[in-house]
Amino acid sequence: MALTLPVPPSINHQYATVNGRRLLSSAGRSYKSTVAQQILIALARSPHREPLLRTLRANDLALSIRFYFASPLRRDVDGGLKIAQDALCEALGLNDNRVTEIHLFKTRDANHPRIELSLHALSH
Repeated sequence: MALTLPVPPSINHQYATVNGRRLLSSAGRSYKSTVAQQILIALARSPHREPLLRTLRANDLALSIRFYFASPLRRDVDGGLKIAQDALCEALGLNDNRVTEIHLFKTRDANHPRIELSLHALSH
């Protein structure tokens, strides 16, 4: 499965402290909602939806994310990993502990910041 998604909020904007507890911020919740909508649309358009979901649910997974930031100096490559992984896995109904291999890349694209994400089953 391959998707192009918006760049997640920076790590400083993903969580908020409320009454001494760390909670997902409104920006974080909005990002997860946007990702879920885009994944549902992609799945609805796919003629291979059911076999894809069965395969993803039955195997360990490899996740690859290529971050295209407006400026590579302002963001760490791993700052968007967790929220992107959580958003993807939640939208697909997968436990994120199924992801056993991760590849991260950081690139600059000032005109079209985004993430390109790939999730596939690992063969054993």
